[in-house]
Amino acid sequence: MQARAALAAVLAVVLTLAGCAQPGGTIHATGGVQPTESTTPPTPTPVPSPRPTRTKPPLRPLPTQLPAGLRRNTGVRPVALTFDDGPSPTWTPKVLDQLRAAKVTATFCVVGYEAQRHPDLIRRIVREGHQLCNHSWRHDLDLARRPVAEIRADLTRTNRAIQAAAPGTPVTFYRQPGGRWTAEVLAVAKDLGMRPLHWNVDPQDWDKPTAATIAKRVHSGARPGAIVLLHDGGGDRAATLAACPHLISDLKRRYGIARLR
Repeated sequence: MQARAALAAVLAVVLTLAGCAQPGGTIHATGGVQPTESTTPPTPTPVPSPRPTRTKPPLRPLPTQLPAGLRRNTGVRPVALTFDDGPSPTWTPKVLDQLRAAKVTATFCVVGYEAQRHPDLIRRIVREGHQLCNHSWRHDLDLARRPVAEIRADLTRTNRAIQAAAPGTPVTFYRQPGGRWTAEVLAVAKDLGMRPLHWNVDPQDWDKPTAATIAKRVHSGARPGAIVLLHDGGGDRAATLAACPHLISDLKRRYGIARLR
C-alpha cells in the first residue's frame, strides 16, 4: 500500500510538470491559449450576378414593292451585263476571258470578303475596263433590314476592301443581295456615293439551270436598255460560263452591249 501511494504521488508530480489533463482526454500544454468557439459568422460566398443578355433589334419588314430610285435599265438602247457574288478564282478569270474575246465590258458586283481574299482579280477587272459594284461584305440577304449603323458599316467595309485592292478605283454602284431593298439601304448607299443597281432580266442562273435554259431566258427577257443579272461567284458557275458565248453574241447583235453610266 505504501509503495502504491508513493507511485501515485510521483505520477501526480509528473503530470503537473508536463501539463494538465482536460476533460475528454485532450492534453494541452501548460500556459497555452485555450481554444474558443468562434462567434463570427462565416463570410458568405458571393454569388455572381447573371450577365445581361443582349438582344438584337428585330429586323424591319421588307416593303411590299421595290422602293423608288433603283437603277433598272441602262437608259440607252444597248444592254448591260452584270456579274454577282465574285470574285471567284475558279470562274471570274474565265468570264473575263470571254468578255475580252467578245470585246465587251461588264459590271462586277463583288462581295467584300471575296475582294479581300482575291485582290489580284479585282485589279484585273479594273485593268480590263470593267466596272465595280459593292455587293455587301458577305452577301447578307437581310442586310437592308438591319439597323442603319450596321448597313453603313457593312458597305463601308466592302468599299475599303475594294480600294485596298485597287486604290482610287471608283465604286459607282451598290447592289443589295437578293434584290431585297429597303429605303434605309438606298439612303446609305446614296450617302456613300453609290447608285442602287437592280436589274430587269434574271435567268436565275443561281438555281443551276442548263446553259441552254440560261441563254433562252436572257434572249426572251431582254429589251432595249436591259440590265442582265448573271453570276461569276457563289457556287458552281459552269452553266453560266457555257451560256455566255451565245447570249453575249445574241445581245450584241440585237441591241449592243455597253458600260453602265
